[in-house]
Amino acid sequence: MVIKDTPEEWPVTATTTPFTGKKTSVRTDEVVMPDGSTVTRDYQVHPGSVAILALDEADRVLVLRQYRHPVRQKLWEIPAGLLDIPGEHPLHAAERELYEEAHVKAADWRVLTDVYTTPGGCDEAVRIFLARELSEAEGERFEVSEEEADMELARVPLADLVRGALAGELHNNCLVVGVLALAAARHGAGPDALRPADAPWPARPFAS
Repeated sequence: MVIKDTPEEWPVTATTTPFTGKKTSVRTDEVVMPDGSTVTRDYQVHPGSVAILALDEADRVLVLRQYRHPVRQKLWEIPAGLLDIPGEHPLHAAERELYEEAHVKAADWRVLTDVYTTPGGCDEAVRIFLARELSEAEGERFEVSEEEADMELARVPLADLVRGALAGELHNNCLVVGVLALAAARHGAGPDALRPADAPWPARPFAS
């Protein structure tokens, strides 16, 4: 038995978009079940995201602390952002986000893992990269606003983040998945065996 997610699409008899926002929308589908009945499914339509676990030479991860209004908390997170340009190469988006949020660049990029954040209610797909060989980016710092203007930046040992995730002290999806995935990779074939940065991503196809 092969444990692997596979594409499948059940028939949709009708679809509407009752809400359209700045970046995302809500879709309502009438979906035919295997027994022939039809049910309504509401879900958020999302362009997709990239996230970056940036690891420095001292085995510290670059993290940001940002206010997240829906959960009314300041969360420690790894740099991340939307795939704003349809078909954009996710590596290019990741490089941009790392520069904008941390003014850092990386010489070595790997795909750490790909996830659906909340597949029961949203189609958001996230590619989490491992970025190494970090250095300060050239040029002016990117001008931030709104919640990002209040962000804090830190470099935290990977082991501390793993402990915090398992202790229930850290809750950001990409941070938790990223640090645990890197820890698992180190116990396996090692980070150098991870997929290349341009590995195919069926959830969000891109131009090479």
